Amino acid sequence: MLRNRVFERLGVGCTEEINLDSVVLNQLARTIFEQALEDCSIERAFAQKMKVVTAVDGTKRLLFGKNVVDLAHVKHVRIIAIGKASRTMLEALLPLPAHCDLAGVLIAPAPPKQLPLRFEFFAGGHPVPDEASFAGARAVLAMLQALPESLSGAKETLCLFLISGGASAMMELPLDPAISLTDTIAFHRALVHSGASIAEMNCVRKHFSAVKGGRLALVAKGAECLSVLVSDVPSGHLDTIASGPTVPDTSTIYDCREILARYNLLERFPASVRRFFASPDLPETPKPDTLTARTLTLLDASDLAEAARQRAEQLGFHVVIDNSCDDWDYRAASEYLLASLRTLRRELPRLCLISVGELAVSPPDPPLSSGRDLMASGIGGRNQHFALYTATLLDSSDGPIAVLSAGSDGIDGNSLAAGAVVTEQTLLRAKPGVSAPDNIPMDEWLRTEAQMALQQFRSFAFLESSGATITTGPTGNNLRDLRILLAEQPPSAAHVS
Repeated sequence: MLRNRVFERLGVGCTEEINLDSVVLNQLARTIFEQALEDCSIERAFAQKMKVVTAVDGTKRLLFGKNVVDLAHVKHVRIIAIGKASRTMLEALLPLPAHCDLAGVLIAPAPPKQLPLRFEFFAGGHPVPDEASFAGARAVLAMLQALPESLSGAKETLCLFLISGGASAMMELPLDPAISLTDTIAFHRALVHSGASIAEMNCVRKHFSAVKGGRLALVAKGAECLSVLVSDVPSGHLDTIASGPTVPDTSTIYDCREILARYNLLERFPASVRRFFASPDLPETPKPDTLTARTLTLLDASDLAEAARQRAEQLGFHVVIDNSCDDWDYRAASEYLLASLRTLRRELPRLCLISVGELAVSPPDPPLSSGRDLMASGIGGRNQHFALYTATLLDSSDGPIAVLSAGSDGIDGNSLAAGAVVTEQTLLRAKPGVSAPDNIPMDEWLRTEAQMALQQFRSFAFLESSGATITTGPTGNNLRDLRILLAEQPPSAAHVS
């Protein structure tokens, strides 16, 4: 039984009568996170949702979830793989169309171990585009523009788009060719630092780009197209994933201009970008009545939450999933989830509260700059900010509690960590060798230091020095962020009838 194995490894009995302290809860939170990532692997999802089947008459069909592609007439397969999970997706897909003429473009953070023949690779930039992002976009357009235009030729060609989060920056090309790479980078950077939600940022990107908002699919000239998506956005918003390059856009120019005005973005953009958005002839994106798209959502954040739920229940926790704070400010989300945990634990012993989604952290503008070591200033991310802020809200009377927040892509902001896990003990005692100034209690000094770290955007340095960070390295996946809050029922509540 999983629970017995995990508890034995931690040196803890696994009977219901044994109360778990915060040290054990810390380790269990890490275990649930790691196992949820494993359960949501792209390889496993492809094996479950995609396969080639052979009928009695020998004809082959490619099954993508509920989508069926008849391979009888398909001679050419073109694969466009873009985003943080694109390399993993491509490697999982390649064995399927092995009988066809195969070529493609891969735009990913790092190259695969072996790039297939007739594939081009581009290490697109993130979180802002770079020269490779432009070059990759041009290569994708060139490949699609070279597809046959005749009806018979289109039927012989299958375009597979493997799309995941991060592609908005990794593949980019402005609609206005007069806008330079330098100005495009400034445009993306202003969006990232605006405080806008991912859906709002991608609405603006879709109306700026030649390869977003459904425009990429229009170039495919009627060839059979299927988009396989790993979602890093709220469920049901397919046109927001990677700014929707292959699906119709539900946002409008009016929506775009309203977002620009609400966040005062035009004044932050370079002159060439301001002129573009000010044009009365700003072209609209393809809408559902003009573009039909076949899609398969391979994985999304709900899969991550469900995997965490199953693992937590196997460890004996009562599980509650609450994603209502998605896209909230990290402080409001922390206060909301902690209040929910404190309420629920009065009735539910050994509680696990799960929440998926992304939180908002607005960096200082202008960004922090000083001569100090970068590892001591300005390094962190939304998960570590959430965890550290939560630690400042906890005290010994809350125990035992562990709170984990981490990115499923293994990357949190500009740090080396995926996130962090804190307990009610995090701000009570420092690591050996660290001492507080004279006449200041250690817990008071640590709390002050934590608050300063939040203000100065150096949550990574503080949490790293406390042994609280989680480091996985890039996972090759991207299903948003996962928060796991674990608690034992407090002793005072255990005797309440």
